[in-house]
Amino acid sequence: MKERNASRRPQMNFLKMDMTQMEFPDASFQVVLDKGTLDAVLTDEEEKTLHQVDRMLAEVGRVLQVGGRYLCISLAQAHILKKAVGHFSREGWMVRVHQVANSQDQVLEAEPRFSLPVFAFIMTKFRPVSGSALQIFELCAQEQGKPMRLESAEQLAEAVRERQQYAWLCSQLYRKAGLGSVSLDLCDGDTGEPRYTLHVVDSPTVKPSRDNHFAIFIIPQGRETEWLFGMEEGRKQLAASAGFRRLITVALHRGQRYEGMDSIQAELSARVMELAPAGMPAQQQVPFLSVGGDIGVRTVQHQDCSPLSGSYVVEDVQGDDKHYFRRLIFLSNRNVVQSEARLLKDVSHRAQKKRKKDRKKQRPADAPEDLPTAPGQSIDKSYLCCEHHKAMVAGLALLRNPELLLETPLALLVVGLGGGSLPLFVHDHFPKSCIDAVEIDPSMLEVASRWFGFSQSDRMKVHIADGLDYITSLAGREGQPHYNVIMFDVDSKDPTLGMSCPPPAFVDQPFLQKVKSILTPEGVFILNLVCRDLGLKDSVLTGLKAVFPLLYVRRIEGEVNEILFCQLHPEQKLATPELLEMAQALEQTLRKPGKGWDDTYILSDMLKTVKIV
Repeated sequence: MKERNASRRPQMNFLKMDMTQMEFPDASFQVVLDKGTLDAVLTDEEEKTLHQVDRMLAEVGRVLQVGGRYLCISLAQAHILKKAVGHFSREGWMVRVHQVANSQDQVLEAEPRFSLPVFAFIMTKFRPVSGSALQIFELCAQEQGKPMRLESAEQLAEAVRERQQYAWLCSQLYRKAGLGSVSLDLCDGDTGEPRYTLHVVDSPTVKPSRDNHFAIFIIPQGRETEWLFGMEEGRKQLAASAGFRRLITVALHRGQRYEGMDSIQAELSARVMELAPAGMPAQQQVPFLSVGGDIGVRTVQHQDCSPLSGSYVVEDVQGDDKHYFRRLIFLSNRNVVQSEARLLKDVSHRAQKKRKKDRKKQRPADAPEDLPTAPGQSIDKSYLCCEHHKAMVAGLALLRNPELLLETPLALLVVGLGGGSLPLFVHDHFPKSCIDAVEIDPSMLEVASRWFGFSQSDRMKVHIADGLDYITSLAGREGQPHYNVIMFDVDSKDPTLGMSCPPPAFVDQPFLQKVKSILTPEGVFILNLVCRDLGLKDSVLTGLKAVFPLLYVRRIEGEVNEILFCQLHPEQKLATPELLEMAQALEQTLRKPGKGWDDTYILSDMLKTVKIV
């Protein structure tokens, strides 16, 4: 080394020395550079090895000046990171870990060199302060990004582990296509909060060409819950229609600021290239796609936390038909819309004009705006947004004589209020109906009343109670009330179950017997079932059939929901033509002059695919 560098670097000295017992005086250097030595020495966690590493790191600390830095290049295996961070943090040094960025050429080269990323540990020596327990841990995951402050060595280790897992995933995606469902969150470098959710979708049937290797699809804000973007099968269909070998869909998170499509593209361009497939030509520009070329509109109107339902938001979003919709989202299941209502056009237009006026102001894309808080003036109560609600209302055709329903007293029990759209629609379109709505969470009644145009009346009463307890108490009374219609639209709070609607206790046979006891002989029990566990679903259907011998099932296209229509007498069974005829008669009765009706809502279409179990 001396001979090789004698002419080019005459002031550089090359010395042979024991790193655990160096001959330099104390505080000789401002920087100690370690290019892999720590990794080479710390091969295991045997006592002898750890003792040797302690001596080496102690020498590093001795020869560094106060304010000097130990810069160590490492693959940051868990035991190495733990040892280095633990040693220097106990000494009161500032600990920072940088991820070493790959060059663009290395990202796209035929065989990436490492599946694991390379890190630089930068340990800064502080002057010892007696009695001080201050520890500073930072991670810098981007070359130009700000360091992120972490509270503990454990948090730092977890952040490094996430970067390693991401790098391993990128290498697998590069080498192989069709790994299955792959999704990941990209987080804000300053706060650590999720900023983008990416889904990687490969289309192996697409024939490769120079320009169809890879594309990015930005999902407009508020539309990430739609089937095409929110479900795996929908994303596969989107990728196939886009015609790219690999499509990455990008969902934007609420609570984050987005300036527009150009700024998102600039922010994501380097990161998404790490997810590119093999065979992509170097320097090829990756197209960014979207619906209508913009990032959509999302306005958070209200957010809070309920002791029963957890954190939730009420937000207004723009749909693909330029209508605006108000949604209730539980943040524990942020890709599922709990309740939805369409806003009246005049309100949407005023909000849009205000957005244009405020466009030059820098503000979060979902910052609250001054939309009217009087929901009765802003909600289109004649419009049912949810397909399963439309099917449930269509099930009223099973009551027979549908042309007389508007003049017939109807007693309904609805368990699960949400935003109140379902009971409100029935209340407004069936003038002789009397509705008992049961909701376990008082926060949801407040949300429905303030934000979704819901109100109680002499024909609409809300009972704050557990639906199980409420029905049990009714069934135990003498002369208990009898309902013509009972509807269950209640979600489970336990995400570990294979059935998210209703909770399993609502379909236990002893409880179903209680439901049966408060239903009129000619009545109909309508249940929204969301069950991904096929074995559990078969068990539910078998239990329902044992109590309600006549059982119809209607699958909601593009969703997991199935609507079950349950009746007591199998001899009442209707063939499909009869069922459609009754639905048409009911719709004709409901389409009265002066009454609001959504022309796209065809009751008979809701029952065309009904099957008898």
